[in-house]
Amino acid sequence: MHLLALAGLWWVVGGAAELVEVRKIWDQAPHNAFTDLVRFKGRWYCSFREGAQHVSPDGAIRVLSSADGRVWDSAAYFTAEADLRDPKLSITPEERLMLTGYWVIREKPEVPARTLAWFTSMGRDWSEPIDIGEPGMWLWRVRWHNRVAYATGYNRDLVRLYASRDGKRFERLVETLHQEGYPNEGTLVFLEDGSALCLLRRDGQPPTALLGFSRAPYRAWQWKDLGVRVGGPNLIRLPDGRFVAGVRLHGDKVRTGLCWLDPEAGTLTELLTLPSGGDSSYPGLVFHEDLLWVSYYSSHEGKASIYLAKVKLPAPTRRK
Repeated sequence: MHLLALAGLWWVVGGAAELVEVRKIWDQAPHNAFTDLVRFKGRWYCSFREGAQHVSPDGAIRVLSSADGRVWDSAAYFTAEADLRDPKLSITPEERLMLTGYWVIREKPEVPARTLAWFTSMGRDWSEPIDIGEPGMWLWRVRWHNRVAYATGYNRDLVRLYASRDGKRFERLVETLHQEGYPNEGTLVFLEDGSALCLLRRDGQPPTALLGFSRAPYRAWQWKDLGVRVGGPNLIRLPDGRFVAGVRLHGDKVRTGLCWLDPEAGTLTELLTLPSGGDSSYPGLVFHEDLLWVSYYSSHEGKASIYLAKVKLPAPTRRK
């Protein structure tokens, strides 16, 4: 992939990450989970699902808002006669906040599931939901690049890549992005030269995550097996060029962890375990004022609740 070579630099990571602060910000529903986080027009917004349990027919979407990350209030609450899941936040080129979520009626598997979107200009008055995706395909996280919205979408057979000019109607860009090992949740990051990375979860055989790389127009992809099982993947590129992934990690303990991603070596290395355990993960990631802000959910204190962490990352060493 030669990503680091594009910048002519090699990064050497030294030292440990510091957990500056972590606080529970919501626990009002029986099960609170599947977060995302964004900073929009000077305020923080955190989205997540409320329901009876991890999988249940009563899922609703709540969006919290905060000026300082300490005091939060409800900015939106969406329900339907269906399970609404995995709300994700993005900012459109027109400076509107976009929220996406998955709509599924579990009691009626013959009814195709849908991906919905809501929009707001100021974070309070939201549009009516818009059906944006292909029926039966789960559009998981929207990323904007050069005024185009991109998202991976999956069902139980394959993952596709979609694109949209307005965020309201997504068309197939790649018919089969990946198909082996039950691939599903995927998150994209775009680089300065227009190339893209995709961190992709798999739950089949093998159950290890993949890292994809493609240059525009993103129709041909190269894949590396990262050799690590993950869930709820998110990926961010720091201002200094390093990549941090937030994921569910397995092993002796299921937990939410932050990892360094090395695209050249194809490695995912844990740098910090967040206070978490059991039913946990699905982090939102925002780098703000030299700290990595992380929303996530965890059940380590009892029921699944929403947490916000601030992390100080170790400084890199740069070598030509």
